[in-house]
Amino acid sequence: MSSFAFAGVGYDRAAHLRSDIETHLADHDSCSIVLWKGKVLYGSGTLVRLPLSHPVLNDGRKPIFMGLAPKAVLATDISDWEPDGGEAPASDEFWAPDEQPHPLVPDAAFVELRSVMTQLSALDAELAATARSITGWHHSHRFCSRCGVASEPTSAGWQRTCPDCGAHHFPRTDPVVIMLVTHKDKVLLGRSPHFPQGMYSTLAGFVEPGETIEAAVRREVKEEVNVEIGKVTYMASQPWPFPSSLMIGCHAEATTTDITNDPEEIEDALWLNLDEMRQVFEGTHNIVAPPRKGAIAEWMLTTWVAQSGE
Repeated sequence: MSSFAFAGVGYDRAAHLRSDIETHLADHDSCSIVLWKGKVLYGSGTLVRLPLSHPVLNDGRKPIFMGLAPKAVLATDISDWEPDGGEAPASDEFWAPDEQPHPLVPDAAFVELRSVMTQLSALDAELAATARSITGWHHSHRFCSRCGVASEPTSAGWQRTCPDCGAHHFPRTDPVVIMLVTHKDKVLLGRSPHFPQGMYSTLAGFVEPGETIEAAVRREVKEEVNVEIGKVTYMASQPWPFPSSLMIGCHAEATTTDITNDPEEIEDALWLNLDEMRQVFEGTHNIVAPPRKGAIAEWMLTTWVAQSGE
């Protein structure tokens, strides 16, 4: 079983109901999750759901129909809301721990999704990831890519339509390969310059147009650390809504071991054996800290440690 964030439960997205959002807006049993500048409204360990009559939603943009869970769930972006006295100071830390309270929801706050992703239920995490991705897409795709005219949300938020040329635009997901690179009894870890102090992770990179997953794995590893890859095997995938990627986890078997870092991408890279990886997860390694809990990289590495120790 997968044990990382956003693995999901496959909730009912009810795409066949997206043409009738007005019915759900009028349904007293419908509710909305709420986002503000990419943060989710979170309280008491759960994703907050508000009735559609709640005054917080008055500052919202056109709601997006998320699906049935089991009643209709919508997502409302209230990024136009301006807190009294200004918003909470932003953090430049990797996991952005800052929170923004709302006076009308005293027991909750808008939080960075990565900071609470392991605390959410599978359903809440899937709803939050979907909502963050699609609201981010609306924010960054406000104009028609064909003629430049401002487009409008349609199909309950799952399309944008140009009122001038009639072009339809759909949410995008960017495929990313993330690789568990091994050679015999060792695993390869790398560190990007923007990582928190001491943190290392598996290598990753975007799939390019016209490229297979296997080719992307081999190219990215070669580009980043100059290691050659032979066999590539699919492991699992994880939606990563920052802003909207699909992490495609693969096991890559290295045929060479000498490392030459690309300094633009990788600050440091190293091979660790099984005992060293155990130290990493025990917190006793003198150099390396593990990837964030809930990330597919952490699951891939713990899976390798468990299987290698059998």
